[in-house]
Amino acid sequence: MSTENLPQSPEQPPRKPRVAVVFGGRSSEHGISVVTAGAVLKAIDRTKYDVLPIGITQDGRWALTADEPERMAIVDRRPPSVDALAESAEGGVILPVDPANREVVYSEPGSVPKALGEVDVVFPVLHGPYGEDGTLQGLLELSGVPYVGSGVLASAVGQDKEYMKRVFTSFGLKVGPYVVIRPREWERDEAAARKKIVDFAGEHGWPLFVKPSRAGSSIGITKVDDLSGLDEAIAEAQRHDPKILIEAALRGREIECGVLEFEDGPRASVPAEIPSPEAHAYYDFEAKYIDSTPGIVPAPLTPEETAEVQRLAVDAFEAASCEGLVRADFFLTEDGEFVINEINTMPGFTPISMYPKMWQESGVSYPELIDRLVRAALRRSTGLR
Repeated sequence: MSTENLPQSPEQPPRKPRVAVVFGGRSSEHGISVVTAGAVLKAIDRTKYDVLPIGITQDGRWALTADEPERMAIVDRRPPSVDALAESAEGGVILPVDPANREVVYSEPGSVPKALGEVDVVFPVLHGPYGEDGTLQGLLELSGVPYVGSGVLASAVGQDKEYMKRVFTSFGLKVGPYVVIRPREWERDEAAARKKIVDFAGEHGWPLFVKPSRAGSSIGITKVDDLSGLDEAIAEAQRHDPKILIEAALRGREIECGVLEFEDGPRASVPAEIPSPEAHAYYDFEAKYIDSTPGIVPAPLTPEETAEVQRLAVDAFEAASCEGLVRADFFLTEDGEFVINEINTMPGFTPISMYPKMWQESGVSYPELIDRLVRAALRRSTGLR
């Protein structure tokens, strides 16, 4: 007998919203995503929300994982993985594709599928391709399930450094000099593609930064001081993405600023400064996550500089049609001008990540930050908006 239309006891509390924290994924940022998920699982208010952790393995399997944040940490300089957290080596989680049904199902070979209950909102703490780039967001739009963060377009723009820069330029935001090598250029005429980079270096000087166009966490990036290191840097970037981006080095201070969606619109946090790490050539993956180079929060800026970078961070958020949250990264050049480097539509939430630190310094605690992001997602509908 259905209980759907039966009167509820006045003592029975309303059902808490159910949050599926989805993490891991197929990108090279898999391990950092797991660390981020551990921090989110630890901070989310369990009195307000029921939580369902779902990990995506590096081969793309959606796995039911243990709700054990303490196991989602970097140990002995090695990031964690979903495979180590999965409750089964074969079982899979299936999201609904019918907007009228939000029930998640878990199945294992030879067993009857098990209903895990409805999901009200997804918190996709995935970094990089196959998660942060609009692909997962498109799946959730088709499923009619609300989710934390930006939609398909903004997520795709925020992942592809070339088109991000093109969007910013069209909205009047200043970006640094760059050149892009697409896969077809490289395949058609490798020598001409390499000459394009050498000519760029001749115009803007060394060093150059060679990057995968659609990766994050400083993975696959090489600082190239002269021509002798170029081929190795290109190969490293192409290992992560067939499209690569080459940027001229900008002299100045690295400044970051967080943007968070409030009920009345996006607001900027106090900014942070990333000092040059002593043991690294630049702020690379190991400096960020392994050696935990500390940022300075708040950044030692003048009131006028602080107001300007906050304005530009919100402008970048709006230019890319972002939702929920963004971390905007800038260079403050020697002539006092802010140049935007990139935005991150799902920044790290690890214990040493700058985004939650900037908001904590702005008066928004980690649990409140998570709560605001989930509530913002629940306020929005899926589809065109």
